[in-house]
Amino acid sequence: MDKFIITGGKRLSGRIEVEGSKNAALPIIASSILFAKGEILLENVPPLRDIYTIKKVLEFIGANVQYNPDEMTMSMDCSGINNNIAPYDLMRQMRASFLVLGPLLSRLGEARVSLPGGCTLGARPVDYHILGFRNLGAEITEDGGYVVARAKKLQGATIHFDRPSHTGTENIMFGAIFAGGTTRIVNAACDPEVVDVADFLNAGGAKIHGAGTSTIEIEGVESLEPVNFKVSGDRLVAGTYMFGAAITGGSIEVTGISPSNLTMVSRKLYEMGCEVKEEDNSIRIKGPKKLKPVKVVTFPFPGFPTDLQPCIMALAAVAEGTSRIKETVFEDRFNHTMELRRLGADVNVTLNEAVVNGVKRLKGASVMASDIRAGAGLTLACLAAEGTSELLRVYHVDRGYNRLEERLSSLGADIKRVD
Repeated sequence: MDKFIITGGKRLSGRIEVEGSKNAALPIIASSILFAKGEILLENVPPLRDIYTIKKVLEFIGANVQYNPDEMTMSMDCSGINNNIAPYDLMRQMRASFLVLGPLLSRLGEARVSLPGGCTLGARPVDYHILGFRNLGAEITEDGGYVVARAKKLQGATIHFDRPSHTGTENIMFGAIFAGGTTRIVNAACDPEVVDVADFLNAGGAKIHGAGTSTIEIEGVESLEPVNFKVSGDRLVAGTYMFGAAITGGSIEVTGISPSNLTMVSRKLYEMGCEVKEEDNSIRIKGPKKLKPVKVVTFPFPGFPTDLQPCIMALAAVAEGTSRIKETVFEDRFNHTMELRRLGADVNVTLNEAVVNGVKRLKGASVMASDIRAGAGLTLACLAAEGTSELLRVYHVDRGYNRLEERLSSLGADIKRVD
């Protein structure tokens, strides 16, 4: 397994363009199952491990998928899909693979999908998905670790979520595309990635209204026509670079992203003493000599993203004062705090809140990534640490970041990947 060797103390500077959003590309690729004829062309598809995994899932069920990682284009012909089984061997690699349930059920009338895997972040149940499909008229059972869904014809209904669910909203959207009548999702996820998915499907003839708001309506249609579509920039990768500039006292411009997708992130960086300038398709950020403490509560969009909580905790570790970070999305997303302590951070966790007392400096050590975003946060902490650090298990990082070490190096970081 590869690891990062990082020597801290280098300021990040320059300009960097983010690639397509993983969390938009994955559901878009899964929803291509709904297109029974013709070829779909996607642009700006990032070359990440999870992208190759969902590609394998589609190929397993009969799709013809061609991917050019250099040009970041993917073409898909799903006319040959005739297999309704998504196997455990592929599904265990990431939770987003469960998104094939809705499209397979809609198109074939039956789906056998293994319960998903992915990062260990505490309980992330698929109950919302299952209850939603039952409301649409599907018969749902569980057989040997597989969710089995059957329905000759789904019927529109009103689905109420107790709290916004990103993948739950998308999966129910997929199930409702060909359902009879109109489906309403109340308390739907408002994430920009959900809007991207809806825009893709609408371009093919779907009738989805209200994406980006808490109530989404889907009018059933008979079929979809193949389209060309460009995936929007990844706000989580952009936010990571922004935090990188802040923690190193650097100055960078991040392009290829809508600033409105990072409003809360920009706000918190401003509170910590950073200079933030937003333009049409980019954000400029300059870190201060010393960061100020901050209070953060993670919350579904447009709140502060839970995926960037490890990054802002890294900043809080070297801020001048005491920061408080409350996690309300995932019950077990403080695994990285033990590793931050190895770097010299003063972090204390009680239930779902972390109290971070800023220290004068972090010191290099060997640390380990437990998931995608924890790995990103620890990378930033190592960039600010005195001396040399090594980050193990960077295969987690590779699931969400393409060549992170090369891209940070282009901004002036001293980071390299070794076997």
